[in-house]
Amino acid sequence: MVEEESGIPHWLFGDQLGPHFLDPARGGPHRDAPVVMIEARSVLRRRRFHRAKAHLILSAMRHRAAELGDRVRYVKADTYREGLREAVGEGAVTVRHPTSHAALAFVRALTSVRVLPASGFLVTHDEFRRWADDRGTKHLRQEDFYRWVRRTHDFLMEGDSPVGGRWNLDHDNRQPPPRGATELGVPAPYRPRESDIDAEVRADLDRWSRDGDVAFVGEDAPRAFPATRREALAALRRFVEHRLAMFGPYEDAVLAKDATMSHSLLSSSLNLGLLDPAECVERAEARWRSGGAPLNSTEGFVRQIAGWREFVWHVYWYFGPRYRESNALRHREPLPDWFTELSPDAIGANCLTQVLGQVRATGWTHHIPRLMILGSFALQRGWDPRAVTDWFHRSFVDGYDWVMVPNVVGMSQYADGGRMTTKPYTSAGAYIDRMSDLCGPCRYKPSVRVGEDACPFTAGYWNLLHRHRERFAHNARMTQVVRGLDRLPDLEELLEQERDRRY
Repeated sequence: MVEEESGIPHWLFGDQLGPHFLDPARGGPHRDAPVVMIEARSVLRRRRFHRAKAHLILSAMRHRAAELGDRVRYVKADTYREGLREAVGEGAVTVRHPTSHAALAFVRALTSVRVLPASGFLVTHDEFRRWADDRGTKHLRQEDFYRWVRRTHDFLMEGDSPVGGRWNLDHDNRQPPPRGATELGVPAPYRPRESDIDAEVRADLDRWSRDGDVAFVGEDAPRAFPATRREALAALRRFVEHRLAMFGPYEDAVLAKDATMSHSLLSSSLNLGLLDPAECVERAEARWRSGGAPLNSTEGFVRQIAGWREFVWHVYWYFGPRYRESNALRHREPLPDWFTELSPDAIGANCLTQVLGQVRATGWTHHIPRLMILGSFALQRGWDPRAVTDWFHRSFVDGYDWVMVPNVVGMSQYADGGRMTTKPYTSAGAYIDRMSDLCGPCRYKPSVRVGEDACPFTAGYWNLLHRHRERFAHNARMTQVVRGLDRLPDLEELLEQERDRRY
């Protein structure tokens, strides 16, 4: 691609912070183009973000500005429009394709802005559109896309075949936690050291909160996630060298005293643009080929990056802005205050208490607590999927619009009616009991459906199946469990209980 003229400034968004976003060889601006960064206070007023998320983003932006030195003009303004006017007046500016529908519509409405191709992903929008259109179906499946990405990018391949002869090693990667273990026993994840910039960010957030200008939820403990390229590379290196080997078998397991297990904790670094997905996959594959990690763990990690993350990004753009409005199950219930305020002690279910406590303290928990505890509970209670999506966006350090709309609307809440997943991801309490140590100390019993000891997930699961029996009965993956409703001797009692019970 021909480079832009060197004098045209380039506007760098706060989730485009890695060097690949400025690389002319990858569709970026001229190598000598001045850079503009805008810290818009209106973004923090728009939602009550988790305090740790606000801290991480501002820290990452200010660290990047410090790295760019005299090349950048860093503007603190009330809105992006005001900041852009202060930085470049009415002059021309380039910008990378933003990561949300709203941001893209905004920059396209500015006649002085030219949008450059997206970066930070393996597949272009045009490539995905051709792949999806060629399928001739309204349903898109991550597994099919993942295999296509593996082939086209030669990830974990031997010629035309997957290494080891199988594309999917999930069967080896869904083990419950080791019996009797309270921790997985792997080396701790990388933790950054805060800098003077972090102290400045914390002071600003404190002042804005005291002044009533912005409001947050959650806690702002010492920063736990990378804010610079150097830190992100250190986190990637530590994961690949010390944690990847144990990742696969227990990636779906949950332990109360081991919130991170053997997960990479790289999602925020990827979503800030500090890491490129290709380098993450290539380093993991190199570790496997050198004998430093088993294939099942490596494939599980590659699937997360080259499969699911990539798929979610493209589903967001392919289905378009109206996808967020999907509500196939017609769920309308509002989120309760204890949930929106991250109040872990407001409900007696130990799994919810533990997971909400993790979110409150760090703005993070791994994918199974998100999907099978927080998301499953919301689905069973019939909460409004758009409100659930907004909650995940606000409450997680790695939460962005493109991440949460498909993950929540499509996968977690099944609000799209199956356009991107084959069935609702929800379960009775037995699954949580099998895959975690959270049920033992709980006042509720995962095997009990009715009465004072009834597990909210077990009762909620059967109640959900009953409410949507006709729809789920026509889903090939749900037919058998729906038939189970006819074998429940206490179904009427359960339904009456769930009508009256408030969580």
